[in-house]
Amino acid sequence: MPKPTLDHLQKRLQSGALDRRGFILSALAAGLALPTAMSLADRAQAAVPKSGGHFRIGVAHGSTTDSLDPGTYENGFMTGSGYLFGNTLTEVDATGTLVPDLCESWDATDDGKSWIFKLRSGVEFHNGKTVTAEDVIASINHHRGDDSKSAAKGNLSAVKDIRADGNAVVFELEAANADFPYVASDYHLIILASKDGKIDPVSAMGTGGYILDRFEPGVRITARRNPNYYKEGLAHFDSVEMISLLDVAARQNALMNGDAEAIGRLDPKTVSLMARNPNISILEKTGTLHYTFPMRVDTAPFDNYDLRMALKLSIKRQEMVDKILFGHGALGNDHPISTANRFHASDLPQREFDADKAAEHYKKSGHSGPIQLSASDAAFSGAVDAAQLIAASAKEAGIEIEIVREPKDGYWSNVWNKKPWCACYWGGRPTEDWMFTSAYVASSEWNDTAWRTTEAAKRFNAVVLEARAELDETKRQTLYSEAQMLINDDGGAIVPMFANHIMGVSKKIAHPENVGANWEMDGWKAAERWWFA
Repeated sequence: MPKPTLDHLQKRLQSGALDRRGFILSALAAGLALPTAMSLADRAQAAVPKSGGHFRIGVAHGSTTDSLDPGTYENGFMTGSGYLFGNTLTEVDATGTLVPDLCESWDATDDGKSWIFKLRSGVEFHNGKTVTAEDVIASINHHRGDDSKSAAKGNLSAVKDIRADGNAVVFELEAANADFPYVASDYHLIILASKDGKIDPVSAMGTGGYILDRFEPGVRITARRNPNYYKEGLAHFDSVEMISLLDVAARQNALMNGDAEAIGRLDPKTVSLMARNPNISILEKTGTLHYTFPMRVDTAPFDNYDLRMALKLSIKRQEMVDKILFGHGALGNDHPISTANRFHASDLPQREFDADKAAEHYKKSGHSGPIQLSASDAAFSGAVDAAQLIAASAKEAGIEIEIVREPKDGYWSNVWNKKPWCACYWGGRPTEDWMFTSAYVASSEWNDTAWRTTEAAKRFNAVVLEARAELDETKRQTLYSEAQMLINDDGGAIVPMFANHIMGVSKKIAHPENVGANWEMDGWKAAERWWFA
């Protein structure tokens, strides 16, 4: 049977123009065997989204210090929560393409310094208020104030002014930014309802596919379907519940016992075992997720270049990929740009374990005694084991590392971005500028290496600004390659590995063929895009 004919029949079945019996009879007439025709009918019908049901997601993140204020989101639980009730101006879709969300289109002036986002008409917040340009302006300005501690403040630092132009919002920038529409998709920049030019950041009064019912920080969030959602054919579940399950065994048991329909961050050690369960599908995506061990360069002993280099040279990266990721990932090279990124520096030599050179740099640093490394599996599954591998390989270079096991709860508020050296993860970003601006530029609240004052750091900040305004692709590649080299050499980030997103999904759940890899759980849009089969 020619494929176009089969495709046509499947599309007619999915659209309702043909019933199951008619599809099977047509397939039989075309020469297909009955079992094959029935199987194709089942697959075609499963691909048709259905409404209903209570969808439960077990999440590897969450803290009792979490807040609904989008500017504070610092873990996947809150990213997913924000996407339940809110939307951004633009969105990275399941194919990795930037598409309109609350805006219907965007355009820029020839010099790239002004970006105009035309808003969709008739979109409503959960309280029935129509979205206006003023709501967008108030929501963005929440992150821009002098006293703002928002994680998105650095990404917006180049915004000189925001103004309304009818049903459009105009962003005036200090300098050109070819990637600014990507910035508008930042999950911190959820648009909330405003009053008198201000938003209530913890109101959860958004436009999303689900309306908030209950929020228990570090425990769970529940929401019900928004009957007036402006995205037709999405947000299929009657209700959604996201449950914080920091322990990987607890998450996996929840899926196997039927207490959750999907979970994130499967333990790489047990993926093959989980895959044997007939009721579970393993969904694995390769993107920009990476595991890091940031050293704060404003704190001794990490303010010493030779000590930082000694530690970078004392790590066996392949061993980590093999023993922590069990092959579900790739080598990192002490910078955050993945091979999935457009301007990855492919010509930068891969850093290898070298005990002799590490010992040489360590001796030159003048340091002696143990170096503390804080770790918890709240950072990533296997983080404590990874820290122990670092300690073991560093010992071969004469460096003593003391592992400090930190509590899982409160890890992101009490340890990360505070302790001098700790375990961390980054979901990555779709563009180099976004990643650098989020975690490495001097102005970022999330600069967890505090890499700001060295000559290399100053050069890096200048390069990022230059690359952001550069419209020539070849020149941008040169600049971004230099930026990666500067982090790799002088920065405080140890980036030993890039990890795949490994998720477990009940076979009761269906999803489109394309599943986003920009974050786990379909870019944290599973609640919007998936359905019960």
